[in-house]
Amino acid sequence: MNSNLSAPIKNRNEKGEIIMTTRNSQAYKIAMTGLLAALSYVVFTFGQIKISLPGGDATSIHLGNAVCVLGALLIGGFYGGLGGAIGMTVGDLLDPVYVIYAPKTFICKLCIGLITGFIAHKLGKIDHSSDKKHIFNYTVIAASAGLLFNVIADPLIGYYYKLWIIGKPAAELSLAWNVASTSINAVTSAIVSVAVYMALRPALRRAGLFSGLSA
Repeated sequence: MNSNLSAPIKNRNEKGEIIMTTRNSQAYKIAMTGLLAALSYVVFTFGQIKISLPGGDATSIHLGNAVCVLGALLIGGFYGGLGGAIGMTVGDLLDPVYVIYAPKTFICKLCIGLITGFIAHKLGKIDHSSDKKHIFNYTVIAASAGLLFNVIADPLIGYYYKLWIIGKPAAELSLAWNVASTSINAVTSAIVSVAVYMALRPALRRAGLFSGLSA
């Protein structure tokens, strides 16, 4: 039997930090995608404050978007956004009020992750930096950009969808409420995601869980 099969991975950089191999990095990101999907579902479904609107519609205050941003910061834009998008889409599919918005939810939440991940990892390269100020600045910029996209896209997509389905008056009323709730969600999600990421980063870096994320 090859003894290397059971031997622990000992790849380390010059600082003694563990370096994740490509294979282990991929497995980690897939596992984390599932964890993020479960987390975003729980946070959105059980932690939301739902606001009922005329015509049987609703909007909500929640931290589901924070999971999309946090995931993108931790494991890259695609996998992080995908995990958050899956969880919140499942939440929509299981809610009679939100079920018709499931496709919109998946697209918007995935895009939050893609935008956040692109800025954080491709432009800011935060997974390879040790400059705390640089990391914090790019984390804030990336989170803000991803959530700003959602503040614009989510209400607009919802508006035109409702316009075609339930008519102009109801669509305009829902638009105002959706802009307000999405803006609140963006601010709270940005604060929470950045704070949690900056708190988790030192331990995760020592464990070698940042290597190759943006590859």
